[in-house]
Amino acid sequence: MTRFAAPALLALSLALAPLASAASETLTLQEPVAAETLSKSKQTAPGLYITAADAARVLADHPNVALIDVRTPSEVNLIGYATAAAANIPSKLMDPALAFDAEKGMYKMVDNPAFVDEVNAWLASDAAKGVDTLLVMCRSGSRSAAAISRLVEAGVDVTLYNVVDGFEGDTNDAGARVVNGWRNAGLPWTYKVRAGLRPGYN
Repeated sequence: MTRFAAPALLALSLALAPLASAASETLTLQEPVAAETLSKSKQTAPGLYITAADAARVLADHPNVALIDVRTPSEVNLIGYATAAAANIPSKLMDPALAFDAEKGMYKMVDNPAFVDEVNAWLASDAAKGVDTLLVMCRSGSRSAAAISRLVEAGVDVTLYNVVDGFEGDTNDAGARVVNGWRNAGLPWTYKVRAGLRPGYN
């Protein structure tokens, strides 16, 4: 379950959080998240984190900020996606040639080799005109953190926030994703994939 920073920790974390680039200022958040409250898999080099609930508010108020969904097209198609998402650019893909991962109880995924190029192409498009900050969303915050690492390593010049609870959210003790996340916050989402959501593929 995502936990939020106490006021004292909040001030400290905002003061210490580095920017991914000089493109924009750190966003003012209603529910800031301190890195020490996150699992290692959700932490990023930029150290910028946002909840899905805050992401919705930021997107409504800041035209320079865009939400990028890095889940697979299958997830978007079958589970739904945030209507506020500017683009679906998967950081990983399901490879049917790979074996079942019995330890994790899932089919293996592989990095999308075109991910960084696709993000750069989208940023250079008319659809992203004026955008200098990306909120990166996956299922629950770990894949998006890994995606941010790839973008940082490639030198992509935008400010990068990890949406730490993602679209579906974290699991409860029973394994159900009902704790947090975009969908559980009652934010607008849909199953109907709009034209252009997956740049270059529709």
